Amino acid sequence: MRIKKLGLLYRGIIYLFAAFLLLVIALLGRELLWKRPVGSAPKLPLLDGPQWEQLDAVSQEQWTDRAECLLIYDEAPQSLLGEEMMRSALEQMKVSVRPMPQETFRPVYLDQCGTVLLDLVELDGLGENLPDLMDWVKAGGSLMLLSLPTKDVYTELIFGELGILSMDERLSVVHGLRCVKPFMIGGDQDYFITDPYESSIDVLLDDQCEVYMESTGDEHIPLIWRRKLGDGAVVVCNLGFYDKIYRGLYAAAYSLLDDWFAWPVINGSAFFLDDFPAPVPFGNDEYVTADYGVSVGDFLVRNWWQDLKELAQKHGFSYTGMVIEQYSNVTEAPFEKNLNVNRYDYFGYDLLGDGGEIGFHGYNHMPLVLGNFEYDDEYREYVPWASEADMEAGLTELDEFCTDLFGERDFRVYVPPSNILSEEGRALIAARFPQIRVIASTYLDDANAYVQEFQVAEDGVVEMPRVISGCILDEFSYLSAFAELNFHFVNTHFQHPDDVLDEDRGADLGWAEMYRRLCGYADWLYATVPTIRNMTASELAAAVQRYDAVTVRRTLEDDRMVLELGNFVDEAWFLVRLNGHEPGAVEGGTLEEQLDGLYLLKAESDRVTIELD
Repeated sequence: MRIKKLGLLYRGIIYLFAAFLLLVIALLGRELLWKRPVGSAPKLPLLDGPQWEQLDAVSQEQWTDRAECLLIYDEAPQSLLGEEMMRSALEQMKVSVRPMPQETFRPVYLDQCGTVLLDLVELDGLGENLPDLMDWVKAGGSLMLLSLPTKDVYTELIFGELGILSMDERLSVVHGLRCVKPFMIGGDQDYFITDPYESSIDVLLDDQCEVYMESTGDEHIPLIWRRKLGDGAVVVCNLGFYDKIYRGLYAAAYSLLDDWFAWPVINGSAFFLDDFPAPVPFGNDEYVTADYGVSVGDFLVRNWWQDLKELAQKHGFSYTGMVIEQYSNVTEAPFEKNLNVNRYDYFGYDLLGDGGEIGFHGYNHMPLVLGNFEYDDEYREYVPWASEADMEAGLTELDEFCTDLFGERDFRVYVPPSNILSEEGRALIAARFPQIRVIASTYLDDANAYVQEFQVAEDGVVEMPRVISGCILDEFSYLSAFAELNFHFVNTHFQHPDDVLDEDRGADLGWAEMYRRLCGYADWLYATVPTIRNMTASELAAAVQRYDAVTVRRTLEDDRMVLELGNFVDEAWFLVRLNGHEPGAVEGGTLEEQLDGLYLLKAESDRVTIELD
């Protein structure tokens, strides 16, 4: 009996020792993780402050002897919208543009540019200068109409030169877009307008016009066409949409003007997980429990995160997770530290181990705004911060929290909660948190949103907006993604763990359907641009730095297109359009066909030449 008791005692000691040993191994493993980099080295490093400042100084210099494009506009509201949109697009395509009110235009200015863009509601302001403009095109110039002007005597005067046989006097509603010729990446499917209006004029064209885009449905209204005119060419846009997201369509149209054209792009894709890691909701949820029979916390571990990992592994990308330390309305110091970190350890190290990146979302989910900020009704429950010192203290606490969890590393990326960031909050980040090199908010206008372009701000912080979000991914999402692939060759997407709990974000559909739609978008993206570079947020920001800095001079030498690049660091990417030509030998870079006549160029030196056959 005594022997039996001793055996049980020894067995208990062994079990206790084994448990202790496993605990030591777990703790030691965590310590080792802290002391070694988790995930792969950056594909592309961020340029440091001195490097960027040197490039930025050079980028301010005028790289062309004359304006490449003369943008003629009038004072009509539609024209002003078009001028703002197109000037921004051309500047980002590194086309030097000279905006000019139509009343100041004179034919002598045509000798100082290569292309002319007419953004006019009526042509009568050009008057007797209109024939001179068309003669300039026939002699080898390139003319693009941003929209069809009102039908009048001046428009009818150039009907034939635009290829128009007849034209309605009233605008028509366009419900969708269809590429007739393969001139845009992803143009093998229709894209639909979520809020259509009377935007375009139905026209009958002659057989010398090449129609590139038309409306969906039975109308087949020509929306973008090109016509040779003597030794020059005319491109006509009949879209009538001037929102920011349509710039990619106009950029593609502009690239049709000449025999060849090239514009810099980013070439990168990043997927963000906002509020991740963050405190896991306790208890059950009606949608999750009905479908999976588990608590929200268990669902996020067993189902949601495993599904997202599987999607990332399928397509070879890694997530950038944006940490929230806790959900509270506290916006005045002192700030309580979150001690419940088990799920942070699990999710955070799993994400980092898969090559991902951790960034800052906030101490809590309160945007960095003070009491003078005017919230729209949707965000009335948000609590302003008591002072700038309190905003700084909140971010400092988050920094310490993440450092305690994930070791000494640079947390370079900040995503504003609900994409809201005040001027004071933006200035605070740049002044007090130099390790934050990237702010990733939103590309499109939204209530109270901090809206961005892909660029480097004057203070050196990289502005890197997210274009689409969520799992529903409606028609507008696909149109937005389509346009940006053709403008910046970029994809940025974000979602939240609690999307699956919110009816407005698809919870009533169930996670299985939400995940199916998310997978559908990823499948579409990588089928459309299979070689786009997968990057974390800071890697993509490094690509934005190089894109924003580079300047280009485009010339033709003995049937070779020549790109001379300023601010070239180690690489630059371009989309190259060849109209009626095939590329021959390439020096200084490599060329990859995206579709007939459109190529992705990786510039590997500051001078690239492409022979034209």
